[in-house]
Amino acid sequence: MRLLLDTHVAIWSVVSPDRIPPTVQNLIADPANEVFVSVVVLWEIAIKSSLRRGDRMPITAEFAREDFEQAAFTLLPVMAQHAIGVGDLPHLHGDPFDRLMLAQARAEGLRLITVDRVLSRYDDTIISW
Repeated sequence: MRLLLDTHVAIWSVVSPDRIPPTVQNLIADPANEVFVSVVVLWEIAIKSSLRRGDRMPITAEFAREDFEQAAFTLLPVMAQHAIGVGDLPHLHGDPFDRLMLAQARAEGLRLITVDRVLSRYDDTIISW
């Protein structure tokens, strides 16, 4: 299976995996599965880390990139078809980071793993809890 981790899941998988249900942890750890993290995650971490607000990220984008590489996650770049694919999504969710990751998952045939149940309304291939 090819998996795309959203921002929360990607961070938790390297910082506090206990926040992820064991069934999802097993999917991420299964060597038969290919795990991707979008560069959108790094973009979101970089923006939120610099805001100095309550929702500040627990790691910087640079440390996250290193942690993702160490975990053997494949970084997924944003391509033109991903950006264009956002326009095909119904407006069920307003977060631009999540919408772009969903468009990437659809374009690349990936199963998006997210804690955001609103995203699961888009597609039954989305894994959420």
